[in-house]
Amino acid sequence: MTQAALKTAEPLLAINNIEVVYDEVIQVLRGVSIEVPEGQIVTLLGPNGAGKSTTLKAISGLLKSEDGEVTRGDIHFGTQRIDTQSPEQIVRSGLFQVMEGRRIVEDMTVIENLKLGAYTRSDNEINDDIEMVFRYFPRLKERTGLAGYLSGGEQQMLAIGRALMARPKMICLDEPSMGLSPLLVKEVFAIIDKINKEQGITMLLVEQNANYALKAADYGYILESGKIVLDGTREQLLNNEDVKEFYLGGGSDERKSFKNLKSYKRRKRWL
Repeated sequence: MTQAALKTAEPLLAINNIEVVYDEVIQVLRGVSIEVPEGQIVTLLGPNGAGKSTTLKAISGLLKSEDGEVTRGDIHFGTQRIDTQSPEQIVRSGLFQVMEGRRIVEDMTVIENLKLGAYTRSDNEINDDIEMVFRYFPRLKERTGLAGYLSGGEQQMLAIGRALMARPKMICLDEPSMGLSPLLVKEVFAIIDKINKEQGITMLLVEQNANYALKAADYGYILESGKIVLDGTREQLLNNEDVKEFYLGGGSDERKSFKNLKSYKRRKRWL
């Protein structure tokens, strides 16, 4: 999708100038604004501690469990304002988060974990959707024991499958490649792309592997020290010299030496 089309597309998720504070003292997000157009994949990149996971927790209503709160701004999902809603209300509205570290229930089976993802539903099509998950992740169908015995890659597949069971309009993915082998990372991202195209599910992707994230995404934002310092289409960010240098391991020849370069300089260039 072109930049013009992305900018004119109606956002399914709109984060408007939010600030997040923990313990009434520690400010983590400082005026973050992000739009996620319906049907697209948007990625949020940045170094550790930039506030990426905090952004997802603000969206999903999970800040209160860590003594955090949105102190300014608002978050809208479709026509609803959700930053004042409970996590259950947010899931029922069609937004599901796959959290960092998978967070599957290890002493439950694969089937039981998948059914847990459908707890907000009242229809009779859950078994059909389990088969749909198995079409995307055939390896899970072979695993009949407890989920705690799955490999890291299989647990990540189960976490994404559990999200699909909620029949979401949008999925937030927090570090889906964490701890996976390069081969499994490639497989997981291929499935994420396939789910987006076939199911039309909108996705916001937080990821340390910038190469895979940008290649999967239609649009991207870069977060540093709680602020958005750069955004653009996939092509714009992949071709940006600063992004190549600091996130993709490339850049032009004159940028090869980082010895005397401090992080505030690149933020100043981007701002």
